[in-house]
Amino acid sequence: MKKEIQNKGKQSSKSDTFFQVKTENELMKFLIENLPHKNRNNIKSLLSNNQVEVNGKPVSKFNHLLKPGFEVTIKSDRTAGAKSFRGFSIVYEDRHLIVIDKHAGVLSISTEAEKEFTAYSLLSRYVKQDNPENKIFIVHRLDRDTSGLMIFAKNKHIQEKLQKNWNDNITDRTYVAVVEGVVEKNEGVVTSFLHENSAFVVYSNQDPEDGKWAITNYKVLKRSSLYTLLEVNLETGRKNQIRVHMADIGHPIINDKKYGSTQNPLNRLGLHARVLGFIHPETGKNMHFETVIPHKLLSLF
Repeated sequence: MKKEIQNKGKQSSKSDTFFQVKTENELMKFLIENLPHKNRNNIKSLLSNNQVEVNGKPVSKFNHLLKPGFEVTIKSDRTAGAKSFRGFSIVYEDRHLIVIDKHAGVLSISTEAEKEFTAYSLLSRYVKQDNPENKIFIVHRLDRDTSGLMIFAKNKHIQEKLQKNWNDNITDRTYVAVVEGVVEKNEGVVTSFLHENSAFVVYSNQDPEDGKWAITNYKVLKRSSLYTLLEVNLETGRKNQIRVHMADIGHPIINDKKYGSTQNPLNRLGLHARVLGFIHPETGKNMHFETVIPHKLLSLF
């Protein structure tokens, strides 16, 4: 069964195409059968450009197994598919927004001390290659020394839609963190009120009159004799939330001197935004992106 949905856009007649899988099949065979107007090379191009999704997730393997009830989407927009640049990689792009994997050490936006080497300025130069009038709009931030997934909007309308309903739009924000010491509990939850002082240091307490409520869930992935690798999931998105809450349980993130760390085995902060899920502000689709855990972090285990 096939259906088409028109993409929203002023001057575009492009549409995404959807297929419902009826019988078990390999992806390439399924696409050849259902896209008779495209040859094998055309289909390989769709796969390599991340324009084929299975149940909402990009798939590039031609032998991916499809089962009855699966939905296959052929995207009209060519996604960037992990193009690497100095300071960031693009993992997804359409006419409305861009998702990047920011490298550690790169600011999200400019400061008085650094204006050029930021995710915002680097991405701005990238979009202007197609058209000097193109602009980029920041939606949220990651700390300079935190690597991982970020969303940028391509126009003010998308930026406002994402920011206005941020807590409702975000369906998954999962990080990995390398912390000092051995975390004994296999999983846990940290809750507190967070507030920031005049020196821009965030503090944690249990006073509802003094801060914003924050909830952090964690689960142990690996342990060594000196460090623990945690999967950390945010129910709230407060400034420095993970860093403060890890310090609260007595296991600060490595190289986080601001919150009590005394160890720097990797010469970087041990925090990476690994998973990002959100509802697309224009299409309403559930978007889900995952990055691999940086090898540098795994090297301690």
